[in-house]
Amino acid sequence: MSYLRELIATHARPGRVGWIGVRGVRRAQMQPLERVGVSEAGLAGDHAPPGKRAVTLIQAEHLPVIAALCEGEVTAGALRRNIHVSGINLAALRGQDVAVGTATLRITGPCAPCSRMEETLGRGGYSAVRHHGGWCASVLSEGEIALGDTVTLTGGAA
Repeated sequence: MSYLRELIATHARPGRVGWIGVRGVRRAQMQPLERVGVSEAGLAGDHAPPGKRAVTLIQAEHLPVIAALCEGEVTAGALRRNIHVSGINLAALRGQDVAVGTATLRITGPCAPCSRMEETLGRGGYSAVRHHGGWCASVLSEGEIALGDTVTLTGGAA
């Protein structure tokens, strides 16, 4: 393995799941969960289509940044992301396979904010979330994700 690849694969610690939420239909309120089943279609009870956007994740460390840039209350649920992760840089995992609980996800790309951020976070909410809005993932293997589960690089993809 090249030195650069070794650096890319090195993280100080695993990430940790701090919040899980789903919404059964578009524009519905996020429903917080303690655990959720994961299939190829995404999280059980969530309306997201299968594929590259089946699951959305948000970096916990970005929430205070977004809050500093807008007026609304900033939570993973307000941002409409499924999984709130702390302790590992999700941006550094782009294109990588990660174990989250007993499921395996592939981080496919950034999750752009929607116009609803203006409603939720007030004027400027959309711009506040830009480049801090989280990441989309596809499901590689089914399993279960629970609060407190670790998020670790599996070594696949890239």
